[in-house]
Amino acid sequence: MALSIDLTGRVALVTGVSNGIGAGVARMLARAGADVAGCGQSPASETFENTVRAEGRDALYVATDVAKPEQLQHLVAATMERFGRLDIVISNAGRNVFEGAAQCSEEQWEHNINLNLASHWRLAALCKPHLERSDAPVIEIMTSNHAFATIPGCFPYNVAKSALTGLVRSLALEWGPGIRVVGIAPGFIETPGNDRWFDSFADPSAERQRTEKLHPAGRLGTCEQIGAWCAFLASSHAAFATASTYVIDGGRLAVLQDA
Repeated sequence: MALSIDLTGRVALVTGVSNGIGAGVARMLARAGADVAGCGQSPASETFENTVRAEGRDALYVATDVAKPEQLQHLVAATMERFGRLDIVISNAGRNVFEGAAQCSEEQWEHNINLNLASHWRLAALCKPHLERSDAPVIEIMTSNHAFATIPGCFPYNVAKSALTGLVRSLALEWGPGIRVVGIAPGFIETPGNDRWFDSFADPSAERQRTEKLHPAGRLGTCEQIGAWCAFLASSHAAFATASTYVIDGGRLAVLQDA
């Protein structure tokens, strides 16, 4: 019998589903059988809802700024009102805050910590009492390969992403064995955010080719590949996985320097 990932009957909450990695995660969870609640900053997201429903699953979209605690509370409450249960939380939403250590202002630092670190803890804490009623609950926190190795100019984003690996460990230790907590650290993935990064160079095409060659895999990753990892880590096949953060970056972390 072929190995399969079956999340039938599960309800997942995914933040940042309007595009990029979050959209890919929602698609793959629905394909594995989960109903999906999602959020983004857009007032509505027919694309997300249509994607999930095309897989035969139910979808709920709630416009949410994850940096605002009261909006996170509304998101979780709306998810429970709609589905009545919660099994999987994919805390994905965030944004590049690349300022540089000398140039970063107090305001930019606070914004980055609130969005890229504190929001993940707040969401996990809000979801905890609901997850405790699931027979196989899991929280997956999206960090970055910047948590392990970085490049100049990516401060303070890389600081928050590094801290998320500590959050994963702490939540797994304190909330286990009932709730599993894992981290996922993607590298360069085909997203609108990475497109904007390449567009910041004088020759975006040349910079993309240079970046691809730095990867042992010879290319960038896709949102669906990250989504497949999320589905696997949420499944019974990964029941022994907790407190670890998994780097999925096409081997980029193995490269000593950009040359």
